[in-house]
Amino acid sequence: MSNKFRGKYRTTSHRLKNFDYATNGAYFITIVTKNRKHYFGKIIDNEIVLNELGQIAKNEWEQTAEIRENVKIDEFVIMPNHIHGILWINNESNRRRDVLPKRLYDGEYPKMSEISPTKNSISMAIRFFKRQTTVKSRKIFPDFKWQPNYYDHIIRNSDELNRIRNYIIKNPKMWKRDRNNKGLWL
Repeated sequence: MSNKFRGKYRTTSHRLKNFDYATNGAYFITIVTKNRKHYFGKIIDNEIVLNELGQIAKNEWEQTAEIRENVKIDEFVIMPNHIHGILWINNESNRRRDVLPKRLYDGEYPKMSEISPTKNSISMAIRFFKRQTTVKSRKIFPDFKWQPNYYDHIIRNSDELNRIRNYIIKNPKMWKRDRNNKGLWL
């Protein structure tokens, strides 16, 4: 049996199984451009110098917290071909509803209930960020694309939070050794 919804979309997940990504807490997120292409700018003298697409990504990341009252942004950096950031989720109640219509769950596509992101979750925030960045970036550079997924790490304590914050801050200085520094330049 195929792991693809409608033979097209991947239905397996690399997310932590049985974890609710709308749970209050901090999450370390990394989002990478398709083929690690350097869309967002250059590292010059160990600092990121954002181009127009980089500014769009930065603005949309900041908008994530302005649009979603349950999301707060922490430390983040836009790199030439990826973004590292910490997002905090603070849902005051556990009252949520699934995003996709009930007809998809109970009808023809019951698998959708397992793979659909939930409202006020990290997945929805990232989905919105990627969509908005893509729409605006393609007006300037029509070939702009993200990798299909993103990396997440649930931050479990203050030591880990501080270690990840330092990693994000130092990321431009480490660019020459960064495994993401193998992409294509525009």
